[in-house]
Amino acid sequence: MKIAYVLNTYPQPSHSFIRRELQALEAQGVEITRLAMRPSEAALVDPGDQAEAVRTEYVLQAGPALLLAALMRAAAASPSRFAQALKLALKLARASGKGILRHLIYLGEAAYVKQRCAAEGVQHMHAHFGTNSAAVAMLAQALGGPGYSFTVHGPEEFDAPYTLSLGEKINRAAFTVAVSSFGKSQLSRWAEFGKWDSLKVVHCGIEPERFADPAALPEGPLRLAAIGRFVEQKGQMVLVQAMVQLVKDVPEVHLSLIGDGEMRSDLEAAIQDQALEKNITLTGWLSEEGVRDELARAHALVMPSFAEGLPMVVMEAMAAARPVIATFIAGTPELVVPGQTGWLVPAGDAAALAAAMRGLGSTATEDLRDIGQAGRLRVLERHDSAAEAGKLAAHFRAAVAK
Repeated sequence: MKIAYVLNTYPQPSHSFIRRELQALEAQGVEITRLAMRPSEAALVDPGDQAEAVRTEYVLQAGPALLLAALMRAAAASPSRFAQALKLALKLARASGKGILRHLIYLGEAAYVKQRCAAEGVQHMHAHFGTNSAAVAMLAQALGGPGYSFTVHGPEEFDAPYTLSLGEKINRAAFTVAVSSFGKSQLSRWAEFGKWDSLKVVHCGIEPERFADPAALPEGPLRLAAIGRFVEQKGQMVLVQAMVQLVKDVPEVHLSLIGDGEMRSDLEAAIQDQALEKNITLTGWLSEEGVRDELARAHALVMPSFAEGLPMVVMEAMAAARPVIATFIAGTPELVVPGQTGWLVPAGDAAALAAAMRGLGSTATEDLRDIGQAGRLRVLERHDSAAEAGKLAAHFRAAVAK
């Protein structure tokens, strides 16, 4: 079975879950062609991401001439299909508010993707995210390419279902994947009722062998880690505000903010304004090994997000036997169970977040160890990358067989 993964920007430091999914599928005998629109502008520090970049074909690097040639060949091969695909591209453009030119470029990308799929003998396309990658896959099918499916992670798709034409993409897809039950419920809002059976839940996965021997909880002052892009939806600024309250009672507490992004300068300024330089460190992006090392040095993970799908960082922390403090949003409660695997707090509530961190800091080490082990068992049972890839491969086979 040959599958083309149609992606926007790949690989990216924050999208290691796609790499794990691809590798798990290939380990089960699925052949995969990687077709990304563009490479990442961020530095790739993880060797796994660097290796994936070498294996990925970048559509826009083909250049305008080849994309236009692919579009003209598609038009010549089937004028009626081309007319329908063009009509669909214009429909997407009207809904998006981003103009016709961008969607004509998507149509050119789709023609090139269709051409590459034919050359590689691809039987099905799969996209990640319900954004432009799903649009390109849908248009490639409209031009005569193979069927497609896509995985929706959220929260971007849930924030803008109309402008992304999410319902159109779901209704035309062979199937659509959500990464949590919460995500499936959101897709059900935009899918035709007759397409509800095509909505599947396939969790993002972790590789259990990479967490085979979790480190013991560290001795000494409370150490916390938070991982994610520095963007508004991740809520790191609320975490800084919570740290202002926490250091009054726990002056030696330390927080590692792992990641990078457009809000870095704002976070640096807030940390400096509150004189928290000794309590908060911004590490930048780390390799997967570097992230595991930070988790090993931490007593817990803190995830202060305002909006999520089902965060990989929560899975990785739980696999490392670390308790989690997270916000009560989206699919997070499907993993973080208060009193069993961690703490849940209202999103945006700095006082509640500080109280949870204070409570964690005053919890006996033996109890923290039990919470961490309960979380570890839960995530290994629900998020094994090989098992989840097996579910996805079964959906691919069923789509190809139709």
